[in-house]
Amino acid sequence: MKDWINWFRHASPYINRHRNRCVVFGVSGEALEHKNFINIIHDLALLSSLGIRIVMVLGARPQIDRALQGKAINSAFSSGIRVTSKEALPCVLEAYGKVRSEVEALLSIGVVNSPMHGSAIKVVSGNFIVAKPRGVIDGVDFGWTGQVRRVDHESMSAHLQAGSMLIQTAQGYAVTGEIFNLSYDELAMEVAQSLGADKLIYLGQEKSALTNSEGLPVRQIDAQSLTRLLDSEPERENSRLLRLASAACHSGVKRVHILGYADDGAILEEMFTRDGVGTMVSEESYDEVREAHLDDLTGIQELIQPLEEQGVLVRRSRELLETELHAFTVNLRDNAIIACAALYPYPEYESAELACFAVHPDYRREGRGDRILDEVSRKAKCQGLKYLFVLTTQTEHWFLERGFELSGHDALPSGKLYDIARNSKVLRKVL
Repeated sequence: MKDWINWFRHASPYINRHRNRCVVFGVSGEALEHKNFINIIHDLALLSSLGIRIVMVLGARPQIDRALQGKAINSAFSSGIRVTSKEALPCVLEAYGKVRSEVEALLSIGVVNSPMHGSAIKVVSGNFIVAKPRGVIDGVDFGWTGQVRRVDHESMSAHLQAGSMLIQTAQGYAVTGEIFNLSYDELAMEVAQSLGADKLIYLGQEKSALTNSEGLPVRQIDAQSLTRLLDSEPERENSRLLRLASAACHSGVKRVHILGYADDGAILEEMFTRDGVGTMVSEESYDEVREAHLDDLTGIQELIQPLEEQGVLVRRSRELLETELHAFTVNLRDNAIIACAALYPYPEYESAELACFAVHPDYRREGRGDRILDEVSRKAKCQGLKYLFVLTTQTEHWFLERGFELSGHDALPSGKLYDIARNSKVLRKVL
């Protein structure tokens, strides 16, 4: 219970940040059929109750496949896109109508003892998407498969502001009266761009979309780095969804999240915790190292206070921190300070002290300390300094592994006072 209370308290800044913001969810047909989808519905209802404006864009690939099989109609694909024949179109529309009705029914649940009790969600669907034929590409005529020409974002925004949740199946209408089958993931991107959505969240696969060379999930990457990665590894799994995520960021969507639809609670963890559980793509880096600002003062104090209480760091008053703030370098993740260090130069000795070096416990073993050390070392070299020294009581080996060498306190600059009571080890490194 204590953990839950603590989590809820720490979610408060995210709740405030997301209120009245628009979030577009791209939901695959596979996600709609998974047993966890009812939990996804419950989580979306919770988001709606917190004032988040929700648009659901629904895919229906497996549902369309079954409808076509039932009529013994073959369906081809080109570059991962279905070729929709005139014969297949009624099956496509049947599948979309079915999934929309099923989702609307789930959002209408309101029985006592249900997470949906009292939610009274109003659902709106409509002809918000103007489409055009996809045409002939590489010799393939896509028939009644189309692409977005225009999104009626004004009408959609009006419904969202009125408190309704929007459901949009992956179909669009031409000015000629024709209906076109669309790709849900492309449509979700177009809708998010047109609405100026704060987030686009894809629930398109069972697991996280991006892994590193060790097979571990990548929690965050900026759009530019993702594009470079995909260009170097064009056959990477889930490359289509990742490219759409990158394109959405380049087109103005602030953040795109790719979550596993089988992971219960993934939406809540992704939106209300600092690190999330999926892969987040952002236009700019979510994680940065920079010089400290005045607004960082409280964050630095909160980071170093536990280490001061343990005797790892020398105590610093808030007033002292404020006067020395210019010396600090900080590592921020989602605007929270997770690491810091101060650099105190002694130019007459061509050296500088690395001090107040701290990394949040949740982010150790992730290379945060190395990033801070590299940045501080760079700053020292830019000032023409040749040596970096540090006084430590508990992290001697960490510094030894990074090129520092043990030295005596008599080698310290004369202006640096040595606290005999702390009996700190002195280490020095040539820059």
